[in-house]
Amino acid sequence: MSQPDPRPEPGPDAGIDDIQSDIAETRKELGETVEALSAKMDVKQRTKDKAAETKDAVVDKAHAVQHATLDDGRAKVTVPAATLVVAGTAVLVWFLWRRRR
Repeated sequence: MSQPDPRPEPGPDAGIDDIQSDIAETRKELGETVEALSAKMDVKQRTKDKAAETKDAVVDKAHAVQHATLDDGRAKVTVPAATLVVAGTAVLVWFLWRRRR
């Protein structure tokens, strides 16, 4: 893990204000690091976030496909034709299965 450019430490002749501001900055950085590690360790939340992200991507893609098929004249014929093919295949499979029994 790479660290950001380190800030200079207060020198030996630094005043109390310099040291206190350095301590405050160090505490702030430590808090951010702990928060980042805590978020990384929360597997349940990360899973929920990834699932929501994937769902949004699928919904967006579905809307894009739906609009593309509705805008195209062929799609209005393709969808019912595909439905008929699936239904016909199901009837054929059922007929063959029933015939073997």
